[in-house]
Amino acid sequence: MEENQRGARVEEQESVICCEQLSKRYEGGVLAVDRLDLRVYSGEVFGLLGPNGAGKSTTAGMLTTRVVPTGGRALVAGIDVVARPAQAKQVIGVVPQTNTLDRALTVWENLYFHGLFFGMSRRAARAAADGGLVLFRLDDRAKAPVSALSGGMAQRLMVARAILHHPSVLFLDEPTAGLDPQSRLALWDILAGLRAEGPTIFLSTHNMEEADEHCDRVAIMDNGHLLSVDTPAGLKASVGADSIVTISATGDLDSLARRLATMEGALRATRADGTVQLHVKGARGILPRVLDIAEREGDTVTDVSVTEPTLETVFITLTGRELRD
Repeated sequence: MEENQRGARVEEQESVICCEQLSKRYEGGVLAVDRLDLRVYSGEVFGLLGPNGAGKSTTAGMLTTRVVPTGGRALVAGIDVVARPAQAKQVIGVVPQTNTLDRALTVWENLYFHGLFFGMSRRAARAAADGGLVLFRLDDRAKAPVSALSGGMAQRLMVARAILHHPSVLFLDEPTAGLDPQSRLALWDILAGLRAEGPTIFLSTHNMEEADEHCDRVAIMDNGHLLSVDTPAGLKASVGADSIVTISATGDLDSLARRLATMEGALRATRADGTVQLHVKGARGILPRVLDIAEREGDTVTDVSVTEPTLETVFITLTGRELRD
C-alpha cells in the first residue's frame, strides 16, 4: 500500500481533489487533457510535473474554475467546480506565476480587501491582514506600495493573500520561479509551517529538487495524460537503477553505448548530450569495468561520474529528451 513521506497510508485519507475522466479540448481540436483520473489527499503537498504543453496549466485551470472542462468532472473539497464554481472559489486559494497584486493598494490593503471580498467582516479582515503580514514577515512593509516590494516579498504577499480566507486547497504555480535562494528558502519555510493546520498544497513546478524535497506525492504528466503518480522515493525506485554513470569519451559514442549495455548489471545505455548514460543495478567496481570496455576499442574516457537516480531521471525517462515549445 502506497505511503506518503510522512508515513500515512494515502488510501485511508480523505480525497480533497477528485478528478474523474476530466478532459479539455480547445477550439481547433487541441486535446490538452484527456480523461484524467486523479486523487489528491487532505494535508498533502502534491506536485504536478510535466514538460511545456503537457496539460499542467489546463489541469490546474479546470480545478480552480478558470477553465471549463469539456468532459468528466472535478471535485475540490467535495464541491463540483463546474456545477458550483462560485462555491468552489470559496475553498481554494490560487497563487499564479505572474504577479496579480493590486498596485493601487498598499501591502496591508491587498490583504484587507481580499478578506472583505471573501465575506469577512471589517474587524475579521483587519485581524487577518495584520496576522498575515506577521506570518509572512511583511509587517514592516504594511503601508508600502506593492511596487516597492522585491520579487520574494511580492511572492510571499501573494501566498498570504491566497490563504487569508482559510481555503481547503492552495494552488501554487511555479511559486519560486525567479526567486533568489534566500527568498526561495524563506517561502518554503513558511509553507512548511502551514502544513500542520493549513491547506492541502497543489504544486505545479519544473523544479525537480523542490518537488523531491517538499512533495508527499508527485504526478508526471505529458500529452494530457498522467504517466506516473507516486512518492518521490517510489518514482526514483521505478527507474530500476541503483546508479547512473555518465561517461564522456572520444570516439563513436553510439558504439560505446552498445558495448556498455552488454556489461554485467547494465540495464540500459543511451547517448545523451555528447555523453553516454549507463543505468546499472549495483555500482560496485563499475568504473574500472567502464574504462576497460571503452579502452578495449580505442576510446579514451575524458570524464566519468556516478550519481543516484533523481526525479529528473524519472522525468526524462518518461517524457523523453526532445525540446518543447
